[in-house]
Amino acid sequence: MRETTIRRLQWGCGSWRPSGWINSDRKEGPGIDISCDIRDGLPLDTDSIDYAVSIHALPEVPYPDLIPVLTELRRVLKPNGVLRLGLPDLDRTIQAYLRGDSSYFPIPDEEAMSLGSKFVVHLIWYGYTRTFFTHDFMEEHLYKAGFTRVDRCAYRETRSPYPGIVELDNREEESLFVEANK
Repeated sequence: MRETTIRRLQWGCGSWRPSGWINSDRKEGPGIDISCDIRDGLPLDTDSIDYAVSIHALPEVPYPDLIPVLTELRRVLKPNGVLRLGLPDLDRTIQAYLRGDSSYFPIPDEEAMSLGSKFVVHLIWYGYTRTFFTHDFMEEHLYKAGFTRVDRCAYRETRSPYPGIVELDNREEESLFVEANK
């Protein structure tokens, strides 16, 4: 399948709006194709997207809304479609804290100087983070949302037939990547 015929969604794009994607966010702005709260439903047909990617947007979703949001992303995927998530890796964050590695936390000293302060600000990401993620937590919730297969992937690695699914990967050191099949 040629990548140019693929319909791909970036959910929670923020200010990063690459061409060739259907860019979706709660906010409106240039390059945002769909501006809505996913909890109210995406204005996309069922079974219309080959793959969807979300990088560090899911942490902003309150815990009770996780499964409904994942279910909505699953709804718009075509049969055998793939959802790729890049998420802050709680296990890595805790390990960095326990080994005393303040360089792991991208928090400027002007905002937090001590290791404990950097750790907390990183976890809550300036008040945006509402949910934390480990691989097994994410896997469990993806299955609850109806996905049939969940794979842990490395940065820029995919288990899907879509090489372009990894184009949006970033934050390699602090992220876990997972793909789920409809």
